[in-house]
Amino acid sequence: MMNHSFDIVDKAAFRNGMSRLGSAVNVVTARSGGERYGFTASAVCSVSDTPATLLVCINRASSCFHAFENARHFCVNTLLPGQEDISNVFGGRNPVRDRFALGEWREGLTGVPVLANASVSFECELTNAVDEATHRILFGRVIDVREHEEQATLLYCMRRYLKG
Repeated sequence: MMNHSFDIVDKAAFRNGMSRLGSAVNVVTARSGGERYGFTASAVCSVSDTPATLLVCINRASSCFHAFENARHFCVNTLLPGQEDISNVFGGRNPVRDRFALGEWREGLTGVPVLANASVSFECELTNAVDEATHRILFGRVIDVREHEEQATLLYCMRRYLKG
């Protein structure tokens, strides 16, 4: 085993490089203390299909981190083209109580908010959480999947929305 020491790339170079890594636009939601919480996330991916498991990254400095820190369930709602406004509201500095004014939200199996017309929604039960650098990685076992008949998904790449 070779032991090398390398400098870490600077933040600006990393962020510029990551802007080229296109991804689906997701709004991740949870319920805590009777209130609904949510944030826009691009750091979402499949971990396994046996059992079906997703991971989501949330910044620990996020205004809604405390809700996800205590939540046992969450939902990954993948947006459709035309839902950029929902992404912007959940990704901005809007008060948490105002974020759910856009879109049609329903209660999922576990009581978490599910976007009625998302491209796809994955309702998850938290199975593990790991802190790494500025973020917490949430692992969730998928307990329900809801698909919209629309085939397209809203994508984000090069700091702009793409309509797939």
